[in-house]
Amino acid sequence: MAALGQPRGSSPRIGYLTLRARGHAFEAVFAAGMRELGYDEGKSIAIEWRFADGMVEKLPALAAELVALRVDLIVAASTQAIQAAAASTKTIPVVFPGAADPFGAGLVKSLARPGGNVTGLSTIADDLGGKQIEFLRAVLPRLSRLAVLVNPRNAGSALVVRDFETGARKTGISVLQFEAQTPEGIERAFTAMKAARADAVAIVIDAFFLQAARQIAGLALRQKLPFISTQQQDAEAGSLMSYGASVEGNYRRAVVYVDKILKGAKPADLPVEQPMTVELVLNLKTAKALGITIPQSLLLRADRVIE
Repeated sequence: MAALGQPRGSSPRIGYLTLRARGHAFEAVFAAGMRELGYDEGKSIAIEWRFADGMVEKLPALAAELVALRVDLIVAASTQAIQAAAASTKTIPVVFPGAADPFGAGLVKSLARPGGNVTGLSTIADDLGGKQIEFLRAVLPRLSRLAVLVNPRNAGSALVVRDFETGARKTGISVLQFEAQTPEGIERAFTAMKAARADAVAIVIDAFFLQAARQIAGLALRQKLPFISTQQQDAEAGSLMSYGASVEGNYRRAVVYVDKILKGAKPADLPVEQPMTVELVLNLKTAKALGITIPQSLLLRADRVIE
């Protein structure tokens, strides 16, 4: 079967740029989504995979490689990868499966009308930070200090932190910001959180933190800090709970953007899509290890419970 968006006489060539190392499930989800739309890698489409192995400094050179190959489109996973791709080309379309704050990061002119060669999907829904605080308070009624871990290299972090601060003001909770961009930095941040007497920790979504999910969950458990994030992968790795958009769902939606652009749509005219649904995942094994009882009301609200 020929690819649905295949130009006559040639197969499209897609560049895929990510901060992560090879072998992550998201890349498999993307490839599967492409196949579902008739784009069979190696037959009706070529995909040039570029992995930065967690090293942000490698992204500009990898993006430049894709531009030199004259790919038809670049899929950029993580805010840092999007920025590298956007800096490398103003003509090749760039699609992102998820960015916390594409407008604040200067990637688009507006969510409704991106206006350039970059578009995709946002990972932030309205009042996401406030909802995470609400769920934490359900299991920690005395929550007064919330640590928020951010990667300073992620331009989308500021919006998320402001969202937490807005939600915290309504309940009198203090938000304490900690930064990390290396495994050693994560260790130091958790030591500092404990010294600051934080009651719980929230993670701002970031490709590096997703790679370090098990390290973060282990440190949170060791420091007796209930840990919440927006990513189901964190709950699977051992966080107490997650509440946010399905990243896998975003990757499947990103395939639709790729298809539309290959068929002739302009990125400037494709609005940035915000999450349609968000999911609550609870990890009862972690709750038991922390000595926390999950209220029945929260269990009934959960979309998934890990036991």
